[in-house]
Amino acid sequence: MPDAQLLAAQDLRLDVNVLDYVILALYFLVVLGIGFAAKRAVRTSLDFFLSGRALPAWITGLAFMSANLGATEVLGMAANGAQYGAMTLHYYWIGAVPAMVFLGVVMMPFYYRSKVHSVPEFMRRRFNGATQLLNAGTFAVAQILIAGINLYALALIMDALLGWPLWLSIIVSAAIVLAYITLGGLSSAIYNEVMQFFVIVAGLVPVVIIGLTRVGGFSGLGEKVRQSVLGEGGLHTWAHTAGTGNPLDANWIGIVFGLGFVLSFGYWTTNFAEVQRALSARNTNAARLTPIVAAYPKLVIPIVTVIPGLVALVLFNNLGKDGGPTYNEAIPLLMNEFLPNGVLGVAVTGLLASFMAGMAANISGFNTVFTQDIWKAHINGDHPDEWYVRLGRIATVVGVLAGIGTAFIAAGFGNIMNYLQSLFSFFNAPLFATFIIGLFWRRMTAWAGFWGLLSGTVCAFASYILYKAGVFDFGTELNASFWGAGIAFVVDAIVSVVVTLATTPKPDSELRGLVYGLSDASVSDDALAGDAAWYRSPVILGAGAVVLAAAFYLPFL
Repeated sequence: MPDAQLLAAQDLRLDVNVLDYVILALYFLVVLGIGFAAKRAVRTSLDFFLSGRALPAWITGLAFMSANLGATEVLGMAANGAQYGAMTLHYYWIGAVPAMVFLGVVMMPFYYRSKVHSVPEFMRRRFNGATQLLNAGTFAVAQILIAGINLYALALIMDALLGWPLWLSIIVSAAIVLAYITLGGLSSAIYNEVMQFFVIVAGLVPVVIIGLTRVGGFSGLGEKVRQSVLGEGGLHTWAHTAGTGNPLDANWIGIVFGLGFVLSFGYWTTNFAEVQRALSARNTNAARLTPIVAAYPKLVIPIVTVIPGLVALVLFNNLGKDGGPTYNEAIPLLMNEFLPNGVLGVAVTGLLASFMAGMAANISGFNTVFTQDIWKAHINGDHPDEWYVRLGRIATVVGVLAGIGTAFIAAGFGNIMNYLQSLFSFFNAPLFATFIIGLFWRRMTAWAGFWGLLSGTVCAFASYILYKAGVFDFGTELNASFWGAGIAFVVDAIVSVVVTLATTPKPDSELRGLVYGLSDASVSDDALAGDAAWYRSPVILGAGAVVLAAAFYLPFL
């Protein structure tokens, strides 16, 4: 192999030619074309914010997956693969699939059949307006911060690979996303996300194939990882987790409870940027199938994220070290080293697609929550339907502009996935505690929902600040997120119980269709022909995904 090990962050500039730029331009044209096509179907706020609730499960399922497969996922999980080795697989097989199945089997019927526009609206019906506003406010802030991560990640790549100035990358990419979401709303985002899923995979597969060939296949990669800074621990997921003698410095309790339960279930079951895709499905069964359809590709996504990270680790011996490239640059380094023109254009387009899919999910979630749960519910709800469609488009512009600003916050983190997981521990973990207790304990009161959510969020921030100040020693940023999420969940639960015992619950008549065991008889059955078939059963398909997730662990124990 030529001087791959000598490459650092000296020059990642790609030798792109006209063919690569033509591929990139064609992609932009298709994305905008989908936006214009979707605009013709937007007549009401339901069309703009939830695609008229008319999409089949395979479309919403792929969009659900693609919305998660953003630039932060591609770059961040490759960075984690290089920094933590096979332990990154926990984010997929215990940190995603079980929660996705739980969302589909248990929680989607409550979301979908209540006919809410958003998760905060569900929180208003279950608890009160104050809880809705708190949830909507924290969600809106989180989506702008995460949009900034996506924007910074892509700008970093385009600057390094194509020589585009940071400001040009940000403006061009943000303008494309702004155009197609403003035009077609959620339908435009979803249909683009389906296309982007395949573009992302097509762009990353050549990197994986050529990378594995260079290192001698899977066996060669394993041997070289053993010789790297990760050592034998870089090839295992559960070994040495009784203590912290592993690359992640994580105990199995933090992995199972912090990641596998609180962070995972908090993200996948209450994050409206994901749930919104399922709410756009054509009926309850399709909504339940949405996250389960997405769970199957999620099982194998590590092939195009974690494996490239490990390949980069063994090829570039100064990756992550002082003076060398950051872990975030693992994928760009490999693209620079391996890909010829034409294929290079597809790969760069795939990275653009990953950014757009992630940011589109953030912005479409933001515009819905701002319009429906903040403005309409708490500022001025006395306007005709078309007025809120216009407000949603204005909110899209504001969200993109704010995302440009928060991109500079993301620039301060060497591993953007660490930053992202911290945000999830702040915003998703306490929300999950409030939601799940309120779903299964009908006695939980309205103000218990508010004070539990607020206290959990504050404690999540506090634990992170104390970790950064050196008061708490969690070992690594990711492990700090695991424990922060666990602390937020426990505090939220305790406060919820205490406040519930001191306040009056809602009558059962106000909770029908919102809590487990109290169905709403007024909701009609919306099953379609064929929904009873076994291959459309959320329970059977969900169980299959969980079994596969457990089986995939076996070679990496």
